[in-house]
Amino acid sequence: MLTDVHQHLWPPAFADLLRARATPPRLDGWTLHLAGEPPFRVDPADHDVAARARLAAADGLDRALVSLSSPLGVEHLPPEEAAGLLAAFHDGALALPAPFGVWAAACVVEPDPDAVARELDRGCVGLQLPATALLDGPGWRRCAPLLDVLTRRDKPLFVHPGPAPAAPHAPSWWPALVPYPQQLHASWFAFRAFGRGRHPGLRVCFAALAGLAPLHGERFAARGGGRGEVDFDVFYETSSYGTRAVDAVVRAAGIDVVVAGSDRPYAPPVIPDLGADAAVHALRTANPARLLTGGPHSGGSRS
Repeated sequence: MLTDVHQHLWPPAFADLLRARATPPRLDGWTLHLAGEPPFRVDPADHDVAARARLAAADGLDRALVSLSSPLGVEHLPPEEAAGLLAAFHDGALALPAPFGVWAAACVVEPDPDAVARELDRGCVGLQLPATALLDGPGWRRCAPLLDVLTRRDKPLFVHPGPAPAAPHAPSWWPALVPYPQQLHASWFAFRAFGRGRHPGLRVCFAALAGLAPLHGERFAARGGGRGEVDFDVFYETSSYGTRAVDAVVRAAGIDVVVAGSDRPYAPPVIPDLGADAAVHALRTANPARLLTGGPHSGGSRS
């Protein structure tokens, strides 16, 4: 089953609520306004359900997992503001036709584990949280009740970049290239330092190759962080990266923990040239299956 674990698609009711807002995140027609990024003109076709279903079919996908785009900042809104947006996203996304599946989303200001459990019961494959909520020990502790729900239900966590801080006069590509990787990098190390011990059975997938954090294993060991053990329940999603970056992460962490994701509509899918059909099969089929449902990896232990 070919799977893309990382796509975004706004249900119509969700987009309508963004248009009703007076402050970011908000839509003015199809222009998106966020607190930390320049206005962005959204292509309506990117959120046309029928068009996206045809695109997924053209990509040969059996499953495309959509999530709330965490850079919007919905998860960081006060609970009374976040509730309606989260409900509209979940209701609309869970009603999408095949091949779409859904990552649940949650308010991180006042985490509500019962709300996450309800969305998992309705069919969400796991929970997405913004990396900005998981940058340090206090962040992982604050979100621990949500992660306990995932552990009890044997569901995975997907860590996605969160809102970008304002960067006046920065080029349009700045958020995607500077704060997003920095957030993922910090959240990956924070998970090693503070999260894994509290959640030993949790499967976690970091978007965009975790900001290439696994490549710092040698420096981590040199600075007293311990040996470079590979955690086979931590996965790395490939969006926006190509062969060289994916190959480097495979060398650092192994092929068993890299999964294919595109970040559509913000980037097209890239199938890295890793020199073997088996490697591509692992990225697109075997590894996503293990992320979502668990099961043994194909390799032995690594250090």
